[in-house]
Amino acid sequence: MHFIPEEIDEYVVKHSEDEPELLQRLNRETHQKILQPRMLSGHFQGRVLSMISKIIQPKYILEIGTYTGYSALCMAEGMQPNGELHTIDINEELFDFQRKYFDLSNYGPRIVQHLGDALDIIPKLEMKFDLVFIDADKENYSNYFNIIIDKLNSGGVILSDNVLWSGKVLESQFKKDDVDTPALIEYNRLLKTDERIETVLLPIRDGLTISRKL
Repeated sequence: MHFIPEEIDEYVVKHSEDEPELLQRLNRETHQKILQPRMLSGHFQGRVLSMISKIIQPKYILEIGTYTGYSALCMAEGMQPNGELHTIDINEELFDFQRKYFDLSNYGPRIVQHLGDALDIIPKLEMKFDLVFIDADKENYSNYFNIIIDKLNSGGVILSDNVLWSGKVLESQFKKDDVDTPALIEYNRLLKTDERIETVLLPIRDGLTISRKL
């Protein structure tokens, strides 16, 4: 779904930073071999993630939802030389695919993969984070926020993807089996009202929220 005219969208991409060659390869192979390639952050959003990370210069990054590793590599571009990026995914079939591209990058040794339920894994991580990216099952977004907020440094940033959900967040009635839309509506309300953070929602692709801990 395009929230701005497609021609403007193309102009925006054309006048933003080019997609690095390794990420072009990852992008192509994801579309060739992996189910649901639409889940990939992609060129433009990837450059946004990279830019935010470079501005923050995080020591520790947490990602919930690795998919094929594209967004992790984008955020790693801004990581401090002694930093680490911890990325969590529940799909073990993608583990080796992710690792291949992590090891082809300059950040491989500093990217730590975790396999399993993020709600079980996060409490076991001992460090505090400067940058967090949430891009996993929408039903648990609020649960992820609540478990992350105390592990986020003051001034740290949470990025939340897909918060516009193809415009479905404007709907007032949902299908019986739709748990994601009401969960995202509640999550967006949480980010707006929680006094521990300040938030801005950007209409980038499917919606990207930037929340900064006070």
